[in-house]
Amino acid sequence: MRILGIDPGLRTLGWGVIDSVGSRLSHVANGLCCSGEGDLAVRLLSLYRQLTEVVATHAPDLAAVEQTFVNRDGAGTLKLGQARGIALLVPAQAGIPVGEYAPNTVKKTVVGVGHAEKRQVLHMVQLQLPGCAPAGPDAADALAIAICHAHHQGGAARLKELRA
Repeated sequence: MRILGIDPGLRTLGWGVIDSVGSRLSHVANGLCCSGEGDLAVRLLSLYRQLTEVVATHAPDLAAVEQTFVNRDGAGTLKLGQARGIALLVPAQAGIPVGEYAPNTVKKTVVGVGHAEKRQVLHMVQLQLPGCAPAGPDAADALAIAICHAHHQGGAARLKELRA
């Protein structure tokens, strides 16, 4: 099963693709979609086009997106939500089921602690995906989201097998 993890951001959207076979995970690719500067609509279109290319290139079976953390800056949160909309739209448009995870769930699944720091997430991603060199913190977070989805999907599949 090929899983695309997406860490939404308006300036930089991180993505990571892993393969999951049973409990074995392997790194496929990762990167950053950068929207540049300028009008919001143009930046969102840029993210859309770049993420569409990632989906076309890597053909994931599943996708997972991190949920938005709401902060005090309402305008900033709204803009992040619009980038997150692109992150949900692109895989859905390709017919790919999309899971959503809270940041603490991702950290707890990958690191074991819900309030882990970014460097801890990066370290655990590199341990679980040997040879992986994330393109940046956002790509590392996206790989962590994909790992989280693999673990949650694996558990759901095992439960389904047990019930059958």
